[in-house]
Order: sequence, then structure tokens, then C-alpha cells
Amino acid sequence: MNEQIAMLLKQVDERKEELIELAKTLIRFETPAPPARNTSDIQAFIADFLQKHEFTIDQWDVYPGDPNVVGIRKGTESEEYKSLIVNGHVDVAAIAEDEQWQTGPFEPVVEDGFLIGRGAADMKGGIAGALFAIQLLQEAGIRLPGDLIFQSVIGEEVGEAGTLQCCKRGYHADFAVVVDTSNLHIQGQGGVITGWITVKSPQTFHDATRRQMIHAGGRLFGANAIEKMMKIIQGLQELERHWAVMKTYEGYPPGMTTINPAVIEGGRHAAFIADECRLWITVHFYPNETHQQVAQEIESFIMRIAESDPWLREHPPQFQWGGESMIVDRGEIFPSLEIDTDHPAVRRLASIHETVLQRETIIDMSPTVTDGGWFSEFQIPAVIYGPGTLEEAHSINEKVDVEQLVQFTQVLLSFIYEWCHTEKQELY
Repeated sequence: MNEQIAMLLKQVDERKEELIELAKTLIRFETPAPPARNTSDIQAFIADFLQKHEFTIDQWDVYPGDPNVVGIRKGTESEEYKSLIVNGHVDVAAIAEDEQWQTGPFEPVVEDGFLIGRGAADMKGGIAGALFAIQLLQEAGIRLPGDLIFQSVIGEEVGEAGTLQCCKRGYHADFAVVVDTSNLHIQGQGGVITGWITVKSPQTFHDATRRQMIHAGGRLFGANAIEKMMKIIQGLQELERHWAVMKTYEGYPPGMTTINPAVIEGGRHAAFIADECRLWITVHFYPNETHQQVAQEIESFIMRIAESDPWLREHPPQFQWGGESMIVDRGEIFPSLEIDTDHPAVRRLASIHETVLQRETIIDMSPTVTDGGWFSEFQIPAVIYGPGTLEEAHSINEKVDVEQLVQFTQVLLSFIYEWCHTEKQELY
């Protein structure tokens, strides 16, 4: 570590009150999702912050009132040196009216060494640390030879994938760090996809015709869609158990591949036989699987169940997978993210973590999902690395350890410097 960076790492600690105040400022912006459509002010603040530190700004509305902000600081020798994306989301988990907060969720306080407020852990603390690292590098007059791209995105809490929109817009780099909640572990993740399974009758029958459908000699070929969905739910439970036995992935406990029947909707009135039933499922899958693979596996299994039922064979279930918003179209996709532990950036980040913090790096798998998987979808190597614990994310009196926030900022500052000073042709 060179002397200039060593001095900056000391500054992070000496100026931690500035870091805390920056995090508090971000928390004060009320950006819960749902309801969403409320991030314009915080994104304007971040865009202004980045502009003041010599970034060019690209800002566009993903949804009205919810813009993405991308700051680009071109390197002095972009063609020869590695580029980096630092990514974080500004939306936070929703607040229930009856939650008993110590103060208001958007009135941050520091107590017993913790910063308390909605988003402190997930993930305005991480964004504050990244922005403060950028500030210190710029104040020191350091010009990075490689490109640095800062993505402040919307929609992560409700599957609206502001990060996906950045990737579609063409933003690419040699490596990406998602500064989301990881307790300073270097993490990959499995994936999540939601889907709707629909059972629908082409005819609607009066309640009084039920006897003719279920008793011998009734001679009415009809069915209650809710009851047929029960067969499908039983099938999903069988498939989930099969996955738990047959599928494993290093770093995960058994049974992480789950199929949750989350919402069921059906019927129209007590005087009718239910002619339609819709089931909303949430599926978790391992990092070495894709959402297309697991969706196809579920469809194939359920269709075999339908083939064994005379009515479902004639009126097979319909499937609708994913979506770009839990709010707009009631669906989402979070792709998986596998870590290549031999990737030069992963090794460099782990080495810096151990040097700065004087403790061993933990490389593992997040039990939840982040926007990190979208980088994998677009062939950008990435990891999740940020302050805060999942136990605090989304919780009442959500908090982050101030000392850990300082440590994160130190590691990220050093990593930004070193990775953007790495020659593209450098051998490892």
C-alpha cells in the first residue's frame, strides 16, 4: 500500500463524523418502496455530489419520480487500465404504520456505536461509504488511470431492477462491486424468480351444479379451479422436497432451493363454482442455475401432474414468469451470481480486506438476493461487498455498526485505487 493511500485510510477514521453525517443525509430522504416513485430528491443530491467530484452525470427516469443516476469519471488511460462499477440502490424497505421506532425511521441517530435509521444497513450506509471514498480520492488530487462508474439505482426492493436498466443502457466494466448488505463478506448469491400459475375453466357453472361434477352419473365435465390448484400446490411441494434432496451448492445449507406459494386468488362469488384460480410463487435457486432453467423444470413437472388428471389434461395450467416490477406487473427476477474466486479483482479485494482490517476474508453466498445477478447476466464479473447485516436489513430500528462502516469505506477506497491502477494486460 502506498503512502498516499495509507494517509487517506487514516483520514476515513479521523473524519468519520463527516461519513456519518453523509449517511444521515441519505437516510433523511424518504424513499420506501413500496410505494416508490419518491427517489428524485435523493438522486438529485447524489448527482450533485458526483458532479462536484468531477463525474459526468447520466440521469434518466426508470419510472416517473424514480430516476437512475450514473456518474462516470473517465480514467486518464482508459484503454490500458481496468475499469470499475460501484453500484448501490437508494430505495429502502417499506415502513408499516404501526412500527415502533426509537425515533422516526427517517430521523437517523447514533447510539452505542450504531447508526440507526431506515436504510442504515440496506443500503444507504454502503452508498455513503462509497461516496465518501470517492470524495477523499478526489480531494487528494488522485487521477485514476482506469474508468470509475458509480451507479445509484432505484427499484431493488420491489424488483424494478434499476441496475438492469443500467446494463441495457450499455454500462460495462471489467469488474463491479455491489455495496449492499454483506457484513463485509465477499459474496455471490442464488437467484429468485416469481411466477403466476393459472388454472382456468372455459365455462362458469352455478354452485348448484357441483353434485353433477363430483358424483357418479352426474355427467358434467367441470371442475372447481381452486381444488385443481390444490393438486398443483401438492406437486410443487413434492418438487421442492426433491430439490432439497438432490441439489446442493457449496456455501449454502441444504434446502435453499425453495418454492413458496405466496399468494392465491380464485373464485368470483359463493354462488359460483370457482372458474379460475391464480397462484403466485416465489422460487429460490442456486448460483449455478438460471431462472430460465428452473422455470422450465417447474413447468415440466406440473404438466406431468396435469396429464394425470382428466380435467387438467384438457385444461392445462398456464404459466407467466418474472416481470420488471412487483408494483406494476406483480413479478420480478433476480438472476444468480457465481463468484470466481480466482478472478484477479476478487483476489485483490480479499487481499486489501485482510491488509486493511487485519483479519481473514470470508467468501461465501448471500442467503438473499441483490442486483448483483444482473451483472452476471451481462457478463460483468461482480461481487457483493458492503456493511451491515441481514438481521438488521428491513428491521425496526434498522442499524449499522459505525466502525464497520468506517472499515468498509477504507477497504473500498483502497480497492478503487488499486483496481483502477491495474493494467489490462497485467498477468496474475
